[in-house]
Amino acid sequence: MDLVTLLWFIPACFALNMTPGPNNLLAMNNSRSYGFGAALYGGAGRIIAFAIMIALTASGLAVILYASQTLFMLIKVAGALYLFWLAFQLWRSEAIPLQEGDTTRTYFGLAKQEFLLAAGNPKAILIFTAFLPQFVDIQKNTDQQFFALGATFLMLELLTISIYALFGLYLRNWFARPQMAKAFNRVCAVFLSISGANLLFSRQ
Repeated sequence: MDLVTLLWFIPACFALNMTPGPNNLLAMNNSRSYGFGAALYGGAGRIIAFAIMIALTASGLAVILYASQTLFMLIKVAGALYLFWLAFQLWRSEAIPLQEGDTTRTYFGLAKQEFLLAAGNPKAILIFTAFLPQFVDIQKNTDQQFFALGATFLMLELLTISIYALFGLYLRNWFARPQMAKAFNRVCAVFLSISGANLLFSRQ
């Protein structure tokens, strides 16, 4: 892959990564509730899900998923229902941060949440299917190019997780009072519900 293509890819990719969405919202809320490190551990689940999707795109299996309307719809409904479930949990949350000794057991749960949230959104596969190939030169080794683009995407996604987590830490100071924290959780719950509805009723 030539340097010029990569220089075009990086800003476009970073803008895509920074777009507010359920996963970024979850990373921000995890950081506010449990700390910066916990949000990064949780973000690892998202990175794994996206890595699998990029591998599917590179192998051409994403096209099969897109062609199968039944499978696509099943994933979409499951993803929307999971978003609604997360929104319900956030709405009922008492917004009390975990104690320091409890975070080890929580890291896996946060990573699983991020993984399921990313994997349950078939639009992510469509993004990879439509976005990454634009920067691939079919006259050259496509596997190497997909690997380079995918690795760059994942590094930028990790940077995005860090930025949203830092923003969550900033919010932590603003929402130190339980009443304010609960209000923030409910705002996040509303946005997750809207995302779920958008996913469920979108045509693609």
